[in-house]
Amino acid sequence: MAGLIHLHSTLLPSASALRRRAGAPGPSVSRRRCRVEAKIREIFMPALSSTMTEGKIVSWTAAEGDRLSKGDPVVVVESDKADMDVETFHDGFLAAVLVPAGESAPVGSAIALLAESEEEIPAAQSQAASFSSGAAASPPPPQETAQEASAPPPPPPPPAPVAVSAPAPPSPAAQGGARVVASPYAKKLAKDLGVDLFSVTGSGPGGRIVAKDVEAALAAPNKAAPVAAARPDVPLGSTVPFTTMQGAVSKNMVESLAVPTFRVGYTITTDALDQLYKKIKSKGVTMTALLAKATAMALAQHPVVNSSCRDGKSFTYSSSINIAVAVAIDGGLITPVLQDADKLDIYSLSRKWKELVDKARAKQLQPHEYNSGTFTLSNLGMFGVDRFDAILPPGTGAIMAVGASQPTIVGTKDGRIGIKSQMQVNVTADHRVIYGADLAAFLQTLSKIIEDPKDLTF
Repeated sequence: MAGLIHLHSTLLPSASALRRRAGAPGPSVSRRRCRVEAKIREIFMPALSSTMTEGKIVSWTAAEGDRLSKGDPVVVVESDKADMDVETFHDGFLAAVLVPAGESAPVGSAIALLAESEEEIPAAQSQAASFSSGAAASPPPPQETAQEASAPPPPPPPPAPVAVSAPAPPSPAAQGGARVVASPYAKKLAKDLGVDLFSVTGSGPGGRIVAKDVEAALAAPNKAAPVAAARPDVPLGSTVPFTTMQGAVSKNMVESLAVPTFRVGYTITTDALDQLYKKIKSKGVTMTALLAKATAMALAQHPVVNSSCRDGKSFTYSSSINIAVAVAIDGGLITPVLQDADKLDIYSLSRKWKELVDKARAKQLQPHEYNSGTFTLSNLGMFGVDRFDAILPPGTGAIMAVGASQPTIVGTKDGRIGIKSQMQVNVTADHRVIYGADLAAFLQTLSKIIEDPKDLTF
């Protein structure tokens, strides 16, 4: 990507990496020399995660004609997992926007042109016009996926310079009621302050909500009947395209159908776990953290259940126990990962989980915080669901669906009838590497840990 850096991610694709993805040869010495002399640079759609193939422009934080300094935010991109601010590596002027807000572009394709000087803007706009017409006729050559590329010599200028497109008028932050267009920091601030973003009017480019809008909404007097200004109704009878995240979820679910899976269920008594939870809940411990800790401890004794098969010819024993937990967020589903869950104490694990959930709902998770899971938990117990099956995420060996803990009439060991709290868990596993006996042994160990949870607090 040319002149772009992803603010929050440590995953920055190099120019050589992008060329390898496109199958293009490395740059020659003469090409490097030409690149330094370039007056117009192409800004490319960055790869914000290892699974991202295209990105959607949420909003442009700079308008055409704006002067930019190195490090200034230029655009907000929605990847398959999060919204990311993208900065420029170079000083210059945003000469032309090739992909407007609301539209998508493949990773590595040009989304804007950056002119080195104000005098270069008309030439860049002429180039943008020819670029748009040429893109419709044929796909870009592989060289265009490089991080930086020299702009070809601009065509002879027309009799009159091409006028700069006027910025679009501000639009509501909630576009069609489908999502909120806000900066990641504004989303986090709104969550911390308890401000409903659907009631905030954005002052940023394209109606994007920024931090000062959230602060202004908090300071404004409360309006009467705020409930009446809630989200608009779903447009019944209409067809709504997938968001980028929903598209990624759809792709993963289809891929999972190629894996031969099977399911094993188990009933676990939770009386002791419930009592422990009541004792330590005031210290910030969550039930999710307790279940993740118990699962990680069981996986440590059954490493094959923590393994995975990626090529259909071998399987890998994971060196770490990273518990991914499914979380529903606005417009999709994501699985924040509790890394090394078997090694962290329950209090640290709970703090980490709260941090991950906050970042997930603000769409600020880094790639390693959602794509490094080795075993997945999906818990619908808080909704009263007593049992369900989960779909295996691609690249992992097993996922466990956790139902609600409910009072159940059971027979006691002395032949009497009693009442115990029990929950149903169902594990879906890749049968190429994990067999029925493996899951049975794992679930027996998990049951023992949950029914006698004293080791969970060590």
